[in-house]
Amino acid sequence: MTDTILITGTSSGYGKAIAEHFLNEGWHVIATMRRPQAAAFEAETSRLRVLPLDVTDANSIASLIKAAGPIDVLVNNAGIGAVGAFEATPMALVRQLFETNTIGVMAMCQAVIPQMRTRRAGTIVNVTSSVTLGAFPLAAAYTASKQAIEGFTGSLAHELAHFGIRAKLVEPGYAPTTRFGANAIMPVDQLIPETYAAFAHPIMEAFAAPTLTTQESDVAEAVWNAVHDTGGQLRFPAGHDARALAGAY
Repeated sequence: MTDTILITGTSSGYGKAIAEHFLNEGWHVIATMRRPQAAAFEAETSRLRVLPLDVTDANSIASLIKAAGPIDVLVNNAGIGAVGAFEATPMALVRQLFETNTIGVMAMCQAVIPQMRTRRAGTIVNVTSSVTLGAFPLAAAYTASKQAIEGFTGSLAHELAHFGIRAKLVEPGYAPTTRFGANAIMPVDQLIPETYAAFAHPIMEAFAAPTLTTQESDVAEAVWNAVHDTGGQLRFPAGHDARALAGAY
């Protein structure tokens, strides 16, 4: 029997790449996004289902779980970004970050764990970020939302192992080709006041011309490795920059 993987946030970027990688390997894939677009995927196969999901909406999660059926692997990839000075970051924006990047991940885990526990099998992969591997300026709130999932997943891995369920972390680096900027809640220029301009300018220039980056395929491969790992490894840095950071600590 072919395994089924459910991936959140698959309209573009890492999520889409993960979905296509597993499709190419013969898996059944449930690709979720807030506004489903089957045309977003090149593959035309009965092994692909595209379903609606808003990870911040309990009713949306419940409807998805009912429609999805048995899930062997859950990949929590959906996320939103924010870059800017924390002083200028509205608390409403901070709450939005945590609702999607943190609470949304936890809610999806809680929704899927019961069926995995009953079968005493399954894997949960939570996608965080390389900001958890080093201290990055102008990303305080975003980092906090991702760091929370790092601690959450480490603890979850211990308690779920008793039931034969594995929990893993994939930590992607910076990929200029993804839609991270497009997924930002507010434009960067609104979150960097004039008082921070001299500090922020060289940082933003470095982001515009990075020396080490991550490809979407790096993240898809890291998720694949995490799903198939049987050695107890928790963290899977993805991309040259993420692996360099992981090796420095």
